[in-house]
Amino acid sequence: MASIASGRLEKFSIGRVFSNTFLVIGRSFGSLAMIVGLFTALPALIYNSWNFSRIASLRADGVAGMEQAALANYGITSMIAALVIFVLAFLAQAALVRATVEDLNGKRPAVGDCIQVALRSFLPAFGIGVVVFLAMMVAGFATVIIAWLIPIIGWLVGLAIIVAVAIWVLSISVAVPVVVQEREGVFGSISRSRQLTKGSRWAIFGLFLIIGLIAMVFQGGFSLLFGLVIADPGGISSTGVAVGAIGSSLVSSIFSTVISVAIAVTYVELRRVKEGTSVDELAEIFS
Repeated sequence: MASIASGRLEKFSIGRVFSNTFLVIGRSFGSLAMIVGLFTALPALIYNSWNFSRIASLRADGVAGMEQAALANYGITSMIAALVIFVLAFLAQAALVRATVEDLNGKRPAVGDCIQVALRSFLPAFGIGVVVFLAMMVAGFATVIIAWLIPIIGWLVGLAIIVAVAIWVLSISVAVPVVVQEREGVFGSISRSRQLTKGSRWAIFGLFLIIGLIAMVFQGGFSLLFGLVIADPGGISSTGVAVGAIGSSLVSSIFSTVISVAIAVTYVELRRVKEGTSVDELAEIFS
């Protein structure tokens, strides 16, 4: 497997990133599947199995038939599970960044090495996730408050805030690869990502939009299938629970894999376009 040729490219290419994303997935499917299975698919399957089982019992007994303590436990367990999955998602993304760079450098990614790099990069990568989460929470809260204080115009102002935050999130989309490859801290990686994505953000938006639309088609197809499987007036059957748990876990895992690899490929593309950095040079940090 030959490494992608080094050298400065003319401009950021959606087609090249999209093509290289699926080339990486195809060439290193086994390694990527093991990483995603460990950090994404298995935790999602465990949670979804429990969650669909609880939903099935709710449909059978009704919310009124459950004790208040049981409802509270359901909510608390769901929040804890969501936090665990959120944390593991950053380990998965960091490991997939390493695997992607190794693949583009013409090497076969080693799962153990990818996990080791992910663990080393975890705290700053997770910190970036927390910063993004807080920014979105503040934007949402500010939108609601402004809309409540100033009807009609307030919603327009709130929309402008949300758009501004969305653009900012897009600008830091390669912050996690920066953490993994360049070992910057949280705010250093955010600043570096903004520098790299400057001038290419509309193209990056187009790339993520395409991936998002594909994901919506898959999600819609699964929702239709799940709806047909559980079409039972008696509630969700055991088959419905199994289909729901396995199907939703697979859909979310496939999407997270594609988007994580695409982000890593985008980072490599931006480094080559803006700085003429080869994949070999990017991989040297791990030697």
